[in-house]
Amino acid sequence: MGESTNGNQKKGVSKGIIALIVGVIVLAGGSAAAFMILSNSPKASYFLAEKNTIDYMVEQMENRYEPELDWYEKTQTDKTASTVELTAAYNDPAASTGGYGLDPSMFINNSSIIFDAQTDMENRQIYTDLKATIGGMEIDDIQLYLTEEKLMLGLPFLEEVIQMNDEDLGPLLHEADPDMFTGDEKLGLETIFESAEGVLPEEDIEYLEKEYLKFIYDELPEDAFTSSDESIDVNGESINSEKIEFKLSEEQSKDLITTVLDKMENDDRLKEILVDQMTAQQFGSNIYMDEDIDLLMSDFETAVADAKQGLDEFKIPDGLTSTVWIHEDKIVQRDIAMEMGPNEEELAALSVKGTQLLTDTNQFFNYDMTFSDAYSEGSMNISGDLNWEDNQATDSISLSLEDIVLSYEGSETLEDGNRDFERTFTLQEPTSGGGSLLWSGNATYDNDIMNSENNLSVETPDFGQDMFSLTIVTDGKMIDSVETISDENVKEIGGMSPSEIQAYIEMDVTPKFQQWLFGLMAGGGIGF
Repeated sequence: MGESTNGNQKKGVSKGIIALIVGVIVLAGGSAAAFMILSNSPKASYFLAEKNTIDYMVEQMENRYEPELDWYEKTQTDKTASTVELTAAYNDPAASTGGYGLDPSMFINNSSIIFDAQTDMENRQIYTDLKATIGGMEIDDIQLYLTEEKLMLGLPFLEEVIQMNDEDLGPLLHEADPDMFTGDEKLGLETIFESAEGVLPEEDIEYLEKEYLKFIYDELPEDAFTSSDESIDVNGESINSEKIEFKLSEEQSKDLITTVLDKMENDDRLKEILVDQMTAQQFGSNIYMDEDIDLLMSDFETAVADAKQGLDEFKIPDGLTSTVWIHEDKIVQRDIAMEMGPNEEELAALSVKGTQLLTDTNQFFNYDMTFSDAYSEGSMNISGDLNWEDNQATDSISLSLEDIVLSYEGSETLEDGNRDFERTFTLQEPTSGGGSLLWSGNATYDNDIMNSENNLSVETPDFGQDMFSLTIVTDGKMIDSVETISDENVKEIGGMSPSEIQAYIEMDVTPKFQQWLFGLMAGGGIGF
């Protein structure tokens, strides 16, 4: 590892890695609890309360949005078709008084986009067809078909269908630039289908839970947890709670962090998971992957090594303290405090304090977070009051950061699979004056059919909500099979050389596109 170019600068510990590990220690009980031997110890109660709280919130959201989640599950396991139509309305009286005869509403109000999609996620097939009317111009037959092995594109101005096979990308790129590409690059089409399965594969989640969350839980000393009874006030209610304080000294915190870093440093499986996630974020493409993987592993190993090396001098003067108050097996109040830094003069402090009360009909929470270091300080508040009773909802959430406030207000009703809703997202910001996004509509879920209509508009001090609106209408249903694009006339560009592709685009595609576009303009009815 290279030395710093600044001779006076000491190689320090990565505060990011330390903060990450501390955060896992404090909050990872939701998963670690699954590995615990049942006991009545304060340590077990602490982490079980974390698990119960998370599980309860997830359960409430699943109950509230059961129709939507059921439909989403069908789209991942069955063959489905969805038609999405986008239209807009523009109404600005001042726009038509410019004297040039150009009124944007004539263009916007006579335009629409229709997107047909058919998916079979289990058999790895996606077919889409795009149609549009833009100011009177009709555009049809833009088609796309995907599998794990190939991509096919049909365009209205070409007789042939353009095809690129997954296996052809690498050799094509290598021929174009052998110094930059290895020839093993892929389109990574499989990641489009895998993304629906979750951020991490189930086996990776199980590995991380067992090897790290359970490991950290087992390493935490029982005597770091103390329990007492305490009555507290939450959202105007007096609550009898069990107070559990979890406290690690500076030495205990460093010992635990060192143990985790040792494990991470020699964990080849963890490194594989990092590489897999990097690949997924690039949609599976291996372009630049050799260099990127080497850099990623080098950065990871350097960060871990630097963290271990600098940990002796790293300061956590008051150790780590996390206190929770538990009522009916769920957390109703929380207080987390930690202070850390490379030395006494550069300590950064983080505090999280707040209350929450979760019931079947109401989920209330109110948390303050503060941060300070030698150079700056800041605070944030997040609060919410979610009400769901008799299939009716009234919700409010607010996120305040200094003088900026982002808030949400919503109301919903659900009856016989039909949801009606009105939702408003508001930004209060002193410089621009802020504004609101208004979202209203309805959605119906009836076994193998769904329909929805969403209306969106924006309101600011200079822009009324009636001036512009966007409407999205969706119709979905189950189907027997996914359409494909005919392969009778296919141009496989992956089998062509870079110079052949360039010639094809310049001599064939571009002239036909220009001719097609001029024909649209001539007969489109928008003044050309």
